[in-house]
Formats: sequence, structure tokens, C-alpha cells
Amino acid sequence: MTLIMSTRVNSTSYTDATRLVLDWSRRRESRYVCAANVHLVMEAYDSAKYKRVVNDADLITPDGMPLVWIMRLKGQHEQRRVYGPTLMLHILESAARDSVSVGFYGSRPDTLNSLIKKMQTRFKDLKIVYSFSPPFFLIGQDQDAGIVDAINRSGAQILFVGLGCPKQELWMAEHLGKVKSVMLGVGAAFDFHSGTKPQAPPWMQRIGLEWFYRLATEPGRLWKRYLYHNPRFVALAAMDLLGLLR
Repeated sequence: MTLIMSTRVNSTSYTDATRLVLDWSRRRESRYVCAANVHLVMEAYDSAKYKRVVNDADLITPDGMPLVWIMRLKGQHEQRRVYGPTLMLHILESAARDSVSVGFYGSRPDTLNSLIKKMQTRFKDLKIVYSFSPPFFLIGQDQDAGIVDAINRSGAQILFVGLGCPKQELWMAEHLGKVKSVMLGVGAAFDFHSGTKPQAPPWMQRIGLEWFYRLATEPGRLWKRYLYHNPRFVALAAMDLLGLLR
């Protein structure tokens, strides 16, 4: 485990993370997993409440390459990236093989429908028992209770949550103990795997430039996030590494 600006990130791998999630799912445990990148760490730095939500997760994977580099500098020399969209594929492959049922919560109906078709084609034995695209407006308590009941009645042992950061982490924490599934916040994975949005080439991912690719493809939506968070992250991460950040 490594603290990056007071946010916990676990030393793990695709193999270990997949094994943990599958073990929890077989026991029908209610847990949640976060995939940490620069955006998540900066949101946690800016909000004590959100930081508690992230740090209380059962597993926090190093989703972004900058976090992997910091972990290595802090002593986790063999740490590699455990990227949310790729982890999702590893878990789906294992779930299909072991007859573990899954569900999807988030994104738009057309994206969700495309995602389900592509995943069922890719993993022939995959048991998809639940999917729901929540409305953009605030969901009331009665409607939320109905959603929780539907998830639990479906028998989904693993629930992938694609609401984006920080909404998905707050949703998972709020539903811990209510939703009887292992919940994984996977951000843009629904868009990538459905083919709705393009994914950065592997070489850009390896050198930590995925953010630049996403900014180039979605400038109107993402420019404020990257302009605000990225320069601050560089400065604060440097202070953290030098022991100057309280």
C-alpha cells in the first residue's frame, strides 16, 4: 500500500485484483473497488469526504501511469498499471469461465446496449443478469430502493459501475451493504468497450499521455478538468515525494 497525497493506492496486479474480486463475489460479499488516477487523487485532495470514501474502498488499483511512477519512487519498484478498463476485461473473462453473474450500472442506454452485445460476443459463457442506465436527474429514495432491490433480485455477483469520477465512488460507498455485489468503479470503460469512444493507443498509455489523447478527442468536456488538476498534481506530487506535503 502507498499513500499518494494521503490517498491510499494498493500494490496489486491484474491477476491478484481479479482473484480478490472473484473470491468476494463467490461469497456474495458487498464490497467496492476504485481505480485511482490523477483525477481521482486530486478530487480526494480537494474533498475530505471524498478522500474518506476512496480510502475506505476494499481495493484501490493504480489506474494511471503517474501514480505507478510515484509508487515505484516510494519503494514499490515492481508495480505496474492496473487499468480499470483492462481489469474489467480480466474479471469478465474469469466470471464467464467460473459462471459468476455480472451486471452493469451507468452510462446511456445506447452505450449500455452496445456494451452488452460486444461483451456477450467476446465472452460466450458470460452471465449478464442486470443492466440499468440511471437518469441524469437526482434519484429519490423510493426509486433508489427499487434499483437496489432489482440488483439484488437479479443475483448479480459483480456490478460494474460506470458513472465517472467522483460520482461512481460516492454511489458505491453509499450502497455498500445494500447492494449484495462486488461493485467496481470503471469510469469510461463502458464507452471504450462499447465502441462509443476511442481509446488511446497502447504507446500513449505506457508513457502517461492517455490524458492528452482524451483531451484531443473530447476537448469541450475535459479541458477544464485537465487544466485545473494536472498542473496542481505535478506540483503537489513533487512536494509529497520530498516530504513537504502535510
